[in-house]
Formats: sequence, C-alpha cells, structure tokens
Amino acid sequence: MGERDDFLARRPANFQPLTPLGQLERAASVFPSRPAIVHGEEITDYAGFYARARRLAAALRAAGVKAGEVVSTLLFNTPPQLEAHYGVPMAGAVLNAVNTRLSAGEVAYILDHAPARCVIVDAELVPLLAEALGSMVMPKPQVVVYVDPTAPGPGGLGVDYEAFLADGDPEFDWQMPADEWDTISLNYTSGTTGRPKGILYHHRGAALLAQSNLLHANLGAPPVYLWTLPMFHCNGWCFPWSVSYAAGTHVCLRQVRAGPIYDAIARHGVNLLCGAPIVMSVILNAAAEEKRAAPRPVRFFTAAAPPPESVLAAMAEAGFEVTHVYGLTEVYGPAVVNEWQGEWDALPGPEQARLKARQGVRYAALEALSVRDPETLAPVPADGQTLGEVMFRGNVVMKGVHKDPEATEAALAGGWFHSGDLAVTHPDGYIQLRDRAKDIIISGGENISSIEIENVLHAHPAVAFAAVVGAPHEKWGETPVAHVELKPDSEVDEAALLAFVRERLARFKCPTEVVFCELPKTSTGKIQKFALRRG
Repeated sequence: MGERDDFLARRPANFQPLTPLGQLERAASVFPSRPAIVHGEEITDYAGFYARARRLAAALRAAGVKAGEVVSTLLFNTPPQLEAHYGVPMAGAVLNAVNTRLSAGEVAYILDHAPARCVIVDAELVPLLAEALGSMVMPKPQVVVYVDPTAPGPGGLGVDYEAFLADGDPEFDWQMPADEWDTISLNYTSGTTGRPKGILYHHRGAALLAQSNLLHANLGAPPVYLWTLPMFHCNGWCFPWSVSYAAGTHVCLRQVRAGPIYDAIARHGVNLLCGAPIVMSVILNAAAEEKRAAPRPVRFFTAAAPPPESVLAAMAEAGFEVTHVYGLTEVYGPAVVNEWQGEWDALPGPEQARLKARQGVRYAALEALSVRDPETLAPVPADGQTLGEVMFRGNVVMKGVHKDPEATEAALAGGWFHSGDLAVTHPDGYIQLRDRAKDIIISGGENISSIEIENVLHAHPAVAFAAVVGAPHEKWGETPVAHVELKPDSEVDEAALLAFVRERLARFKCPTEVVFCELPKTSTGKIQKFALRRG
C-alpha cells in the first residue's frame, strides 16, 4: 500500500493469537446450561466445565507450575482429561497426555525426557505410575489422583483430584497465549529408533485443526461426541477442543466396550465418534442383547487400515457412516480425508470400497499435501502408479521434535514435512498409501516401532538376528510378527521368547508370533524385510 500505511499495525483491537481455549468461555457464556460432559450418571454443563477448567488452572499455578512447564496426565477418557485440555494451557503450561498402555519403563522415560511439575493420574493406574516414578532420574513430579466414581480405585499416591480443584478459583483470570506459536501440548509417538519422540503442537495449529474436524464431520447439528478414541492420541485428534467450538457434548467412555457404546448412542443421541478399525469390530461383533438402535445417523471417522467392503456395508446397516482419514502425530492427527463425491453413490459396492480405501485429499486446515520424490522433492505423476513420499505443509504441521534439533531439521527439510509414508497420487488428486518407509506397524490404532521390538529380541542370548514386520490381522488391522535367526548351538522356543519380550515391552507391542528361520539378507548383510512381509 502507500507510504503512510504504517498506522495499519497489529493491535489488541484487531489481532489476537489463535487458540482453542476461548471457545470454552464462549460456550459457557452462550450455552451455560447445555450438557458439556456426560460420564456415567454425571452430567456437567458448560458453566460447570468452564469453572472446573479454571479451577484446575488456578490450582496448578498455586502448586508452582510456571508458564512453559509440563503437566502430564495418565488418564482414561474421563472428565479430568477434558478439563486438562483447557486447564493446563490456561495456566500457561504444556499438556503431555501419556499413553496409558505403556510400560512403567516407557512412562519413566517420557517423564524424564519432558520433566513434569505435576502428573494427574487415574487411581487404577497408580501402580503403573508408582513403578515409573521409582525408576526416574529427574526430580519426581507432584501427583494428583483422580478416583473415578464409575470405577473407584485405591488412590493413595498423592493429592485427591477433587480436593486439588477445590482449592482453585473458578473465576481464575486465565491468560491467552502471548503468541499463537506457544506450545499447547506435547505428544509422544513411536520413533524410528524405538525411543518415543515428543511432538510439539502450537495453539494456532490446535485451533485450526479443531475447526476443520467440525467442517469435515458436516453434522448439521452440535456434535454429541463419544470418546472411543484415546485422548492421549494426538490430543484425541484435537476433538477435545473441536466439540466446544459448537457447544457440543462429550460423552466419556472409560473403556471401549460394545454395550456402553450402543447404550451411549441410544441414550444420548451420539452422532460422531472416531477410532481405529478395532472399534468397528467391537461395534459389529456385539452380542444381540447389547445392540440398540441409533436415534439418528452416526458419523464414524476411522484411520489406519482402510475398512474392507464387508465392514463398510455392515457399518452402514448398523447406522454408521464411515469416513476414512489419515495423518500422523506430527500433523495433529487427521490431516487427510477421503472426501466423498456424490456421484460415487451410484457405483457398485466393490468400486465404492476401492475408492474408500484411498486416504484422500488435504484437510481444510492443511495448506498443501503432495506425494513427492524424497530426493528431488519433485511431485510424482498423478498416475496412481508412481511411488513417492507423502509430504505436508501448513499450519497443522508440528513445531518440531522435543529436544531433537537434528530430527526436526530432517523432518521439515525443503519446506515440507516428510512423513516417511510411501504413496501414489491418482489422476483425480486423491492419494493412496502403499507402504510405510519407517517400518512402523499400526496395530489397533497404536503405532509400534519394529526396531524397538528387534532391540529387545537381540538382547536374548540365543538370538543372532531378528526382524519384525507387520502382518495382516482380522481384528487389529496389523500385528507384529518376529522372524528370528538363532545363534549356532542355541535354543529357545516361541513361548519363552515371547515371555522375554513381554517382560520388557508394553503388551500391545509384543509379537503375536515368532517364525524361526534363516533371515534373507543382502550381500552386505542387511536383512531384506520386504521378503518377510505377507500379502
């Protein structure tokens, strides 16, 4: 513009940092009595939800939590986990929702790698946390224990959660982030070296993905969202923040079980849920007495392996409309959606299933999605045949990897986030995955590092070489299978080797099968994993 346009400066009146936090205040102001959280027989309205989030923020500050420090949670999908998604960043802190399925050693690693001032833990998980604290190197955090009224546990390790909140001010004057680039959360995911890596999210990305979730859900009504997706996965794909944008209702679910799912859908009018294919299996394999009719259509977002035609047909018959999404922890969860075209409805079932198996096109919040040559960064032809690496660019790409500048630079080199996933681009622009370059196995929605399992196998005195690959599994989508070459004159059977692994890794990471064989290798001794994979 002109030389005298310097008066057009950013100022509080016309520029505020993007964050999802203010939407809870808006919902509480506009719809104070609308149900915000349902948990068992407890119903919390938006006025109460906002007050409890502010109490938590105030209590954390009073406990010494400073801006930029980490507060960890070890919680199921219960109200405190939702309250933490607001209260922790309202205190200026960073939320680290820890995977409840990890082993004590893995939890200890995370708490050491991102030292938390405070940990909020479910009473059922107190033994797990106690064991983790016992092996920590860094100073131990303050512990706050949530005793779930629907599943009371012993507690006893720290301060009671309700007592902790009672000391907090429901009118606490929380502050917006000084900069939308400030970190809102830290999420750990399986690394290629087997150690979890911490992915940093900023307020801007969380706000934008939260909005896009609602856009792509296209519900036509406020969401009544059922928590079948763990909130420790990419902050529940940002849905803890999405639901408040539309003043919808969170229906908590402590465990993914068929009866409670059908009950929640029938009682509360659930219209949206998310999860891995295993959740669809739980729904479809429910006993006849557990099934209940849905009062309205239910949208189901699923990631990982694309559902086969038979599953899609069965889900449709049960009242669920399945949408396939794809993403990674590094892009806040779902950043690609199989956007359905109306004219595809007229196609035969097998053709519809083929189209639904594709990962799709970019989310509204993502600026660019491309399949490119990983060396030249040139886009591959849109021929549905030429392989390239899936790359992302935009505001819902991570800030970086916690305490790892080298990994951050490598992941974001050349102006793109490099996913490590191999795909093709179809002529209509939809992408479809073909392989995972990082050898990450996705089982029941959980990321499992094959290298991590191999490192444990190699620690056994009888094992000379080990290679772990994913094999198709009807229930879990994929399951780890270990291929092991023993040392000369050494013996160990499958049961003993699996027991060895289970003592050292979380149960869901353990192989379901061991194949003893001479491993195929290149002339330089590199194991040829492609020869071990099953079709």
